[in-house]
Amino acid sequence: MKILATAALAVCVNAGFAQAATTAPATPAAAAPSAAKKELIAKLIQLQQPGVENIARMLIQQPVGQLMQGAGQALQTQVPADKREAAAKAIEAEVRKFVDDAVPMVKDKGAKMSASVWAPMLDEKFSEDELKQIIVWLESPASKKYQQVGAEMQNALGQKLMADVGPSLDSKFKTLQASIAKHLGITPKPATPAASPAKK
Repeated sequence: MKILATAALAVCVNAGFAQAATTAPATPAAAAPSAAKKELIAKLIQLQQPGVENIARMLIQQPVGQLMQGAGQALQTQVPADKREAAAKAIEAEVRKFVDDAVPMVKDKGAKMSASVWAPMLDEKFSEDELKQIIVWLESPASKKYQQVGAEMQNALGQKLMADVGPSLDSKFKTLQASIAKHLGITPKPATPAASPAKK
């Protein structure tokens, strides 16, 4: 399903950074960072883990919010008034279960991916001295530079996350949709085969 990928890009992509990332000329491979710089990068990535959870929640909550909005409209138009409260509670429970299951899964994947996605970017864009300044959160040009790079880092992780967990989330999301449709008394329409092109 396209909705999760679309939501991910809507949340994570900063147009300016995305364009810069695709149009910037290729640069030669840099030398491996020193042990001291690797340690600084690992520490900075560890400090960013709360941001990974935020990414995970945004990736899940945006499509769920759209689904809930549609369910709310359907409750008012397709469910008898005397059954709406029970249906709403059942839907809320299903959605809570989905979010409680999906967010930790995406967060865990993001935490595991963050080092491989972010470490090369931090190594390329920041010196050891700049990394030290960022870690102690000093007011400095280096910290402003890091904030600008942050959108690019989130975009990179968001795209990699969706490529990895998208199919699994789509399956769970379809199950959730079917369950909500059942609570609403709606029978999903079977998929119609694509029409064959007209013969000339």
